[in-house]
Amino acid sequence: MRWAEARQVAYSAACAVLPSPLPVSDSLGTVLAKPLTALISLPSFDRSAMDGYAVCGPAPWFVRGQLLAGQPAPPPLESGQAYEIATGAVIPADTTAVLPYEYAQLCGRSLTGPVAAGENIRRAGEECQRGEHLLPAGTVVSAQVQGLAAAVGYDRLWVRAKPTVGVVISGDEVRTHGIPEDGCVRDAIGPLLPGFVASCGGELVATEYAADTEKDLVRAVESSPGQLLLVSGSSSVGPADQLRRSLRSLGGTMLIERVDCRPGHPQSLARLGDGRLLVGLPGNPLAAVVAFLTLAVPICAALRGLPLPSLSTVSAPGLGPHGTSTRLVPVVVRDGVARGLEHGGSAMLRGLALADAVAVVPPDGGEVLLLPLP
Repeated sequence: MRWAEARQVAYSAACAVLPSPLPVSDSLGTVLAKPLTALISLPSFDRSAMDGYAVCGPAPWFVRGQLLAGQPAPPPLESGQAYEIATGAVIPADTTAVLPYEYAQLCGRSLTGPVAAGENIRRAGEECQRGEHLLPAGTVVSAQVQGLAAAVGYDRLWVRAKPTVGVVISGDEVRTHGIPEDGCVRDAIGPLLPGFVASCGGELVATEYAADTEKDLVRAVESSPGQLLLVSGSSSVGPADQLRRSLRSLGGTMLIERVDCRPGHPQSLARLGDGRLLVGLPGNPLAAVVAFLTLAVPICAALRGLPLPSLSTVSAPGLGPHGTSTRLVPVVVRDGVARGLEHGGSAMLRGLALADAVAVVPPDGGEVLLLPLP
């Protein structure tokens, strides 16, 4: 399957997770399933924007007392009167302005100082009115959104939770720590996937390791709790590649057999008998990243109820096309120009570690796109 088509097929294969209510404090990275509507006006009352004095009418003013934030509204001021007031405190009715401390001249309880009418008062509803729509459904909940939601009265938000992702790393030769002995390799894909999953809004919930047998791969896939499964190292057609054979036992249907790109062509997509999607990642690290960016990123977007991520174009005069397949190249981007990096082979991560993005070079030499990296 052509690269662009595979990306679209992956996106179309997933359905958005059902909305659920979550505490605002737990909602970071989720997606609003309903518009954020103000439950209260902001501010909900006239309040002081400065530490100083709430004054009424022209100077001089007689200071009647002190107002702190959180105290109820005092009796209205009359002309020639003032209250010492803290930032955020309720403005007394009939206040003309708030005179900041730094401009105040106090002699006993007699106060003077320069201030213009209306200065340093935050009026009720100046940021938003109760019932006003603030953010649309489909907004990703950032820390800023969490703060706004709390400010307008929310304890819980209706959101689409982060899709859960399970990872299975297969291979008898894979080692997870230390210096690998002859014939073995350190697992590089397992350590990089949490950051990649988080960058597209998912939550990696389990990483398992499986031997190069159909039985063990089936066990690992069946026991994984993820809504999306990533299986690395079994996606090709060699004697140790068990993924395609395992799909029969898993009741799976292959949606994408291979993708016409270099590196990463052995990547695949299947739907398991229980409805979950499984992405087959090649065992070579850069090829696995290419497969993740091609198939897993669109699936995560769809699970979150977001559109297929758009890709920007870039000038890449030094990146020639493959000729028959889409070429994916780690690049640095400077002043709008992408430059390919050395050490960009299928089994290499050195170039990727220095890259700003992965360039997508079509086989016909057309527009070059950029796949963002975490």
